[in-house]
Amino acid sequence: MSDFVCEPLSKKHDRQAFDCGVTVLNNYLAKIAKQDVKRKAAAVFVLSPKSEPSRVAGFYTLCSTSIEMSSLPQELAKRLPRYPEVPAILIGRLARDITYPGVGSLLLADALTRCVRVSAEIAASVVVVDSKGEDATNFYSKFGFISLPRIPHRMFLPMATAEKL
Repeated sequence: MSDFVCEPLSKKHDRQAFDCGVTVLNNYLAKIAKQDVKRKAAAVFVLSPKSEPSRVAGFYTLCSTSIEMSSLPQELAKRLPRYPEVPAILIGRLARDITYPGVGSLLLADALTRCVRVSAEIAASVVVVDSKGEDATNFYSKFGFISLPRIPHRMFLPMATAEKL
């Protein structure tokens, strides 16, 4: 991470040059991300090489969410308070530019670090992601994310596990 800096999206970042190979994610960063930040719909964080601070090597979004207690595996649910919904943080989008292989894990590490830090002040029991396809599912699984039994594309990581990472 020493060659990169991760910071909130700002005007200095060249959003148009970003290409992760997925049109919907490229368009999100280029056309929607700034509006989401302004409307407080998502916090957008950008990973840039220190040598090119305007370049976007990758990005991710965070927002608060909740998941139904009944959708969690029983072994985790029994350790949580008996509320119908569990507070969570959603990593809504995570993408890296095709010219920066390997930075996906840096992005995820930074996102999880932020999640752990804010969960000390704003309660969140789990981190949630929506995996888009087998590659994404395999990526998140390597870091301990678990598929929700009733919502197969949605994965979660207990905050206690994120703290250990």
